Amino acid sequence: MSKYIERFRTSERVLHWIVTGSFFTLLISGLGLYSRLFNGYFAMFGGGQNAILIHKLVGLLFFFSSLYMFLNHKKDVSSFDDADWQWIKKYGGYLTRYGLHFDIGKYNPGQKLFAVFIAAATVVLGVTGLFIWSPVSFPRWIVQLSLLLHSLMFVGSIVFVIVHVYLATIGNPGTIEAMLYGDVRKIWAKKHHPKWYKEVAGE
Repeated sequence: MSKYIERFRTSERVLHWIVTGSFFTLLISGLGLYSRLFNGYFAMFGGGQNAILIHKLVGLLFFFSSLYMFLNHKKDVSSFDDADWQWIKKYGGYLTRYGLHFDIGKYNPGQKLFAVFIAAATVVLGVTGLFIWSPVSFPRWIVQLSLLLHSLMFVGSIVFVIVHVYLATIGNPGTIEAMLYGDVRKIWAKKHHPKWYKEVAGE
């Protein structure tokens, strides 16, 4: 009997890494646009003009792939049951020395909130990006407001992604295997997502 259970299909993992790759490309190319302190990063793209062009094109890729990924999982990430609220009240058990376990489905509340935030950030970054793309075509106040919102969502997204990466690796060992190989250990699934495991395993 296998010790593993499938968590994500190949197509889901490919989409996830497309979103991840495009996000970090936008992050690196956008740092130079965000502050002159990071202009040195432009060299990675062959200069400032190339960095701006790549930022725009990859921005389109991120916008559509990120929203598509959210819509694919909308049912799982947009609803919260009693177990989810218990998880939130106890901060997922991360702030206690005792091992707390919750009857969590495929995604825990932290992952759900992350998915919803990134979807919202994607929309805001995409819409504001259109105004920033051609600033002379729009009223100045709209462009300035777009720059402000774009920057705020840019910083907010970085914070959320840092937390997401930490919890997917060091914070919860074994989690990253789902996105690398598609399968996770059954013992991991029973511990972190027991409700989902029972549904998938038919137990």
